[in-house]
Amino acid sequence: MKLDVLDLTGKKVGDVELADSVYACEVNEQAVFDAILRQQSSLRQGTHAVKGRSDVSGGGKKPFRQKGTGRARQGTTRAVQYRHGGVAFGPTPRSHTFKLNRKVRRLALKSGLTMKVNESNLVVVDSMNVPAIKTKDFAKTLTTLGVDRKALLVVDVEEEFDNAYMSSRNLQNVVMTTVEGLNIFDLQNANKLIMTKAAAVKTGEVLGNE
Repeated sequence: MKLDVLDLTGKKVGDVELADSVYACEVNEQAVFDAILRQQSSLRQGTHAVKGRSDVSGGGKKPFRQKGTGRARQGTTRAVQYRHGGVAFGPTPRSHTFKLNRKVRRLALKSGLTMKVNESNLVVVDSMNVPAIKTKDFAKTLTTLGVDRKALLVVDVEEEFDNAYMSSRNLQNVVMTTVEGLNIFDLQNANKLIMTKAAAVKTGEVLGNE
């Protein structure tokens, strides 16, 4: 597929040929859902914990004798049915991460990129090199490129983008990453995806080599 390439003023300066297998594939919504769930689950600390009957203090003495009272036998006042007793089947510290096959993760990225193309929310620019570190000027540049809400900027690590990165750090809802750091959560969380020409081509090559 072929997309227009713009400069940072919004003017067309050329076009780029991108891999159909990555930017025009069949969208798999289940793969996107599973990949986002996996990424969000890995961010959970998993430090939740409650005290069971063996963890709460007290309860060493049998509350009353075993037989002859007409009551149900009890061994401790720290059982779950008692006040100040332990909690039954409460959460314990654990990891929430789970495995997802690499092919599924790549399919999710392909589907996310295709969705951005289908929604006309993918913008390809020739470069992300700005002359100076100026947040205000960079914000105007993003507005020129059609960014009015959340935006994800993707660059190639070999490009010159230091000034753009420094300028974007204080902009709310703007995230800049490299091709290697591209992930499905940031991709789906952004309303507009802006990629440099080099990053778009490299992403197609990496994800297309299946």
